[in-house]
Amino acid sequence: MIKQPSSQMHSTLAQPAIPSHTGVRPRSSFFRASRGDSPFKRLLIHLVLIAYCIITIYPISRVISVALRPGDQLLSGDLSVIPANATLNSFNTVLNGRPFYEWIFNSLLITIAVTVIGLVLASTAAYAFSRFKFVGRGPGLVFLLANQMIPATMLVLPIFLMLSRLGLTQQYAGIIFAYSVSAVPFSVWILKGYYDTIPQDLEEAAQVDGTTRLGAFWRVIVPLSTPALAIAALFNFTQAWNEYLLASLIFNHNDPTTNQQITTWPVGLNTMLGQFTSEWGNFAAASVMVAIPVMILFLYSSKWLIGGLTLGGVKG
Repeated sequence: MIKQPSSQMHSTLAQPAIPSHTGVRPRSSFFRASRGDSPFKRLLIHLVLIAYCIITIYPISRVISVALRPGDQLLSGDLSVIPANATLNSFNTVLNGRPFYEWIFNSLLITIAVTVIGLVLASTAAYAFSRFKFVGRGPGLVFLLANQMIPATMLVLPIFLMLSRLGLTQQYAGIIFAYSVSAVPFSVWILKGYYDTIPQDLEEAAQVDGTTRLGAFWRVIVPLSTPALAIAALFNFTQAWNEYLLASLIFNHNDPTTNQQITTWPVGLNTMLGQFTSEWGNFAAASVMVAIPVMILFLYSSKWLIGGLTLGGVKG
């Protein structure tokens, strides 16, 4: 072993350490932040986001303004969000003068049923496409993807004719069946991509411990897939909650006032728009109130949105 001379070692240790950060900053550091974006780029991103928020919020503010206006100022050109002599009469009229609670109850009942049924069908189908190799697996995935390329309006008439032959019009079962079938393909693709990122070793370890494949799916895959399941549930909920065209055909395809017992809120709000008169204040007030459940759901599930949309996009 060769030893270093003491004088050389002393000179080496005596050398002053080069400071890692000097007072003179490189010119490129002005254009670099900790995440690698320049201040100009970050400013541009924030300006675009602010402009997008203003464009998005402005129509909502106009609806709130119409809902707060007195009856003699509905056609006013005032651009203020809270108009002069603002009143809550439109909200009181909607809550007391029309079967608004029945509309909300019907929509919630149908939406919850569609969300649960859609998740059960999509989660099991996506697991089969992700874990098993069977004949028709590739064409089946392509068929589900091609189903999303067909405009929804083109499917309304075939679905209505099929439900008429089965005697499911004017019934909850008909609309739940139609919504569940239309929501499954997109949910299958979301969940299938997410299942591909989960190692199969976890399921095999659970099966070695004595559980069945179904038990491994329920105890291992489902808890790990919470973000993707939240995305699929949110998609099913919003699709069933806001759908109008198919519901108007199934429930009230002859007369919007003949079957108020099972009318959803989009069809119910349409009764406020008459041929000669339109209750714009009541229509705006009801529109604001029916948006509250969806807003609460989005705020509650926001912690799963990013994870559910990104983790299933890259395998490994």
